[in-house]
Amino acid sequence: MNKILLLLALLIGAIGFSQNIKFEGIIEDIAKKPLEMANVMAVNLDTKAMDAYAITNDKGKFILNLNANANYSIRLSFLGMKSQDITIVTQGENIKRTITMEEGGIDLEGVEIVQEMPVSIKGDTIIYNADSFKTGTERKLEDVLKKLPGVEVNADGEIEVEGKKVQKLMVEGKDFFDGDTKLGVKNIPADAIDKVQVLRNYSEIGALKGLENNEDNIAMNIKLKKGKKNFWFGDMTAGIGVGHDDGRYVVNPKLFYYSPKYSVNLIGNFNNIGELPFTAQDYFKFTGGFRNMMQKGGTNFNISSNDLGLSLLRNNRAKEIETDFGATNFSYNPTKTWTISGFVIGSSTLTDLQTKTQTSVLQPDSDEVASTENRNQTTHQRSNLGLFKLSSSYRPNTKLQFDYDGLLKLSSQDENSSLVSEVFPNTAQNQTVATERSQSPVSFNQNLGLYYTMDDKNVFAFEAQHLYTNEDPFYNPNLGTNPFPDAAAAELGIVSQDRFNINQQRFVKTNKIDSKLDYYYMLTPKSNINVTLGNTNSRQNFNSYIFQILDNGTQNDLNADLTTNNVTYSFNDLFLGMHYKFITGKFTFNPGFSVHKFNTYNDQKNTRVRDDFYRFQPDVYALYQIKKSETLSYSFAITSDFTDINRFAENVTLSNYNSLFSGNRNLENATLQVHSLRYFRYNMFNFTNIFANISYTRRVDAIKLNYLFIGNNQVSTAENISSNFPDESLSGSANYGRSFFKYYKASIGFNLAWSKSNNIRSNLANDSSVIETKESFTHNYTIKASTNFKTLPNLEIGYNIGINTYSGTTFYTERPFARLDYYFFNSLAFVADYSFYHYTNNDDAFPVDNEYDFLDTSLVYQKKDSKWEYKIGITNLLNTTSLNDDSFSPPVISSSQYVVQPRYIIFSMKYNL
Repeated sequence: MNKILLLLALLIGAIGFSQNIKFEGIIEDIAKKPLEMANVMAVNLDTKAMDAYAITNDKGKFILNLNANANYSIRLSFLGMKSQDITIVTQGENIKRTITMEEGGIDLEGVEIVQEMPVSIKGDTIIYNADSFKTGTERKLEDVLKKLPGVEVNADGEIEVEGKKVQKLMVEGKDFFDGDTKLGVKNIPADAIDKVQVLRNYSEIGALKGLENNEDNIAMNIKLKKGKKNFWFGDMTAGIGVGHDDGRYVVNPKLFYYSPKYSVNLIGNFNNIGELPFTAQDYFKFTGGFRNMMQKGGTNFNISSNDLGLSLLRNNRAKEIETDFGATNFSYNPTKTWTISGFVIGSSTLTDLQTKTQTSVLQPDSDEVASTENRNQTTHQRSNLGLFKLSSSYRPNTKLQFDYDGLLKLSSQDENSSLVSEVFPNTAQNQTVATERSQSPVSFNQNLGLYYTMDDKNVFAFEAQHLYTNEDPFYNPNLGTNPFPDAAAAELGIVSQDRFNINQQRFVKTNKIDSKLDYYYMLTPKSNINVTLGNTNSRQNFNSYIFQILDNGTQNDLNADLTTNNVTYSFNDLFLGMHYKFITGKFTFNPGFSVHKFNTYNDQKNTRVRDDFYRFQPDVYALYQIKKSETLSYSFAITSDFTDINRFAENVTLSNYNSLFSGNRNLENATLQVHSLRYFRYNMFNFTNIFANISYTRRVDAIKLNYLFIGNNQVSTAENISSNFPDESLSGSANYGRSFFKYYKASIGFNLAWSKSNNIRSNLANDSSVIETKESFTHNYTIKASTNFKTLPNLEIGYNIGINTYSGTTFYTERPFARLDYYFFNSLAFVADYSFYHYTNNDDAFPVDNEYDFLDTSLVYQKKDSKWEYKIGITNLLNTTSLNDDSFSPPVISSSQYVVQPRYIIFSMKYNL
């Protein structure tokens, strides 16, 4: 680790001591008014290379760092002005100059001088010239994006700009698997990319642009090189394992076609080397591009998943992963006013997991550990996933837009696991557990949007969404001990025997319709009133039953009055909202409120419980536009938070092999207060990117669990906790990034999250309960620096530390990392990616101290202009066997160690179309 930090210091020192000549100037018009966002480039007349570039700040100022003793052509451009070309010679002294530009330029999209700029800004769009940042080792979009200032790609393949996630990825203005950026990041070829456009304040609905608050909406559009348009392009990769494990393979075909009329994308990936183009986590969070149309409604009513805890991958790693994946995405324009698009995604994955987990239950009145369980678990999982989307957008003129989207999600998953459990100090609960889980959920989501601009002052927007889900999770734990408390076992009808083969079947069906009508009236060009009439209606059915399979194979149906649920839950929210948006100077204000009429009821046990009430809920949004590329925004909202049917079902259900749950039909909603503050600055003058955000949430009358712990086994129900015990959370992040002298980039950032959670803890001995308060504080810090030379090796080095404190127990993960990539001899590309981990905690009773590291390397050979590429890649070169992570779900702390795939050596060939 010390070597990594030394390299980081040397790199920063190299930045600080680079020698150059500074050319400092001011650009203004003939009226002596400074020109902000003018483009300045320095082209070396001897080498014909662009040595420096800049964009003027709000005072028209720019600075270029140039080589000494060189001849330069300084090229100036500004839309609407005549371009200029100035020749200078750098002879050892800094240069200062004021330059006047005259009107007469043509405002065209394709002005060459703008297109050659590495970075330029046009209104709300940041344009990156991809070739200015490529060094020759890039193979996919992800590699290019990571080199762009202000752009990050996280471990899940999500693109982040200004600290905000990119919500939509397009290629040539056409959606690329709408609702997910990972497929594009991992598959679009780097050599096909000409420009990367970041579209800030993005709105898919032209009629609503400027009327709504879109500052947090970011999209990205990829512009292709000329030779990639109206032609099929792509590549075909095939590889096999060599060395100690030659049973490994990878086949990865990709094919793309783009023209103004239609586009087609075909992606396949078949491998057993751990490459995961699409995970179960991706499937469940895949939105298909559906908008959260009720965001301003003031109500949170979310349909929860009933997946019964199917094991998920950690960091996309496991002991064994085999994947078959295929996807196609298309867009077609039958006419100039009508676009049809859609996609089909299919994935089949076999996964083996091996995990060691330590879980500790805390005392109700302290941070001391009451009991601890050590689990050693092996799991085999099969997962088949399918997504199908069809969209239509009809825009006959600038006044009317009609959209329809349909998204069908199908899956079939099953899992078998074997678990050894050791409990301290209650060793009587030690057991082995064999578990089977399966589910085949179906969901169908439809969206309808109609937008009409009557005239300059009146705009109407109608939106409706329908969600249908049908879930059928089956759970079968075969236990060594009785999962039910002794007193309850006889009442439930449990037959005592050597093994307890318990089975639970659940069926949950949901029909939910959201609809709203918005009317916008423009009072002035800088102010408008928005009136919203909306409604959310949901009807859910929940059926579950538990039975026991006896040793002789017969079925023992348990007491239906206690273990069978047949529940219907209806929720309706009718609301009227009003918002007033106005701009004054550099400030934008958008205060408003909504009035709600809520009607809910649940039917079970031949009775009905109703809850009808009204709510008034204010909200406000404010924006301070400090400069064109510097903003400060604040938002506040009070919302009503409702649970769905899962917590209303009063009879017993199994949450896990050692966890029983009974719902509460008398639950009421919680109330949330949310405050958010966000700052952003993108300074093209000195290539600095700064963003920071902080959010505070206060939840009163929260729905919490009332726990009864017997060792590490728990029985729980749900209750509304007193408003005197609110839950609170505070989260924030910040990042400072800067580019230096064209070839260097550095950043420092952090993320933090603090929460205070209140739960109800029952005591079996004295039949009492107490409210316990537990806190957690997680914070993560990263510093890194990198180079981006065209002909020299490039290095990225950094250090990350994560500190997770859960009610007195703290886990530390230190991770220095380095990446080397080098393109040489115009044909070879070498990449090495290294991370070292040191995982510890401060728990004297159960200490953890683990060190491990990962090194992935590859060497690619491709002759210039050749269509063939040859690659040797080594995954997990150091043959690391496991990773660590931890989590906190009050009052339970968990720390896990999970096995990962061993070292693989893969030889592959790729043919580029």
